[in-house]
Amino acid sequence: MIKAVVTGAAGRMGGKIISLISTMENIEVVGAVEVAGHPIIGRNIGQGSGRKDIIVCHDLSACIDGADVVIDFTNHEASLNYLKVASRKNCASVIGSTGFTDAEMKEIKEMAQNVRCVLTPNMSVGVNVMLKVLEYCAGILKDDYDVEIIEAHHNLKKDAPSGTAMQMAKVLAAKLGRSVENDLLYCRRGMIGERTKKEIGIQTVRAGDIVGDHTVIFGGVGERLEFIHRAHNRDNFAKGAIRAAQWIVHQKNGLYDMQDVLGLRDHHEG
Repeated sequence: MIKAVVTGAAGRMGGKIISLISTMENIEVVGAVEVAGHPIIGRNIGQGSGRKDIIVCHDLSACIDGADVVIDFTNHEASLNYLKVASRKNCASVIGSTGFTDAEMKEIKEMAQNVRCVLTPNMSVGVNVMLKVLEYCAGILKDDYDVEIIEAHHNLKKDAPSGTAMQMAKVLAAKLGRSVENDLLYCRRGMIGERTKKEIGIQTVRAGDIVGDHTVIFGGVGERLEFIHRAHNRDNFAKGAIRAAQWIVHQKNGLYDMQDVLGLRDHHEG
């Protein structure tokens, strides 16, 4: 039985993960964490799930002992602190937060030398299959097709573009020999001139309660290819996170993503 601690227990993702795990037989929630002062602190969320002793706390250190994995969907600053605790306790981590700075990513990579961690901006199985398809298609289409990415999310999302859109851009840029720093174009306005062959456009939409839509367009002369992933609810992200948790506890120390979890990474890839 895999024992998991879920952070952000009162959030949309945290709550969904806890709910889904309660229906499973090979994994269970043994701890839950929320920020200090949250109304859910001290509440027993174990009732009705076969357990009576899952009390939500504000300190991961207080409930991580005996756990195999921490599943974390909070924010980049909180996730970094939770990973530090997990690293000290030799506990695996699954992180779905986005918006990490370069300095934070450097710190995470250093810690991953001593802890098992899955870090990915999108836990959806479908999105990660799409990433593999995009890489494959970019290798065939090369510079003959213009590449555009359009992402849409709910009006409460704080970062833009989405971590998933950026991951798609990085995969495409790597395959096409483009620069993430110089060739991504986030806005067009006014007399911008002709589109360059190197640019990869990324456009952002924020509206209503959109869970997450990502469209990638390969535009050629006389035709275009469009790849679309639409998340109808958060179940797919939660299921992917649980799948990652079940996988990571059996791995060696290191930093992984969903391509690793799903066995989609080629052996020659880093």
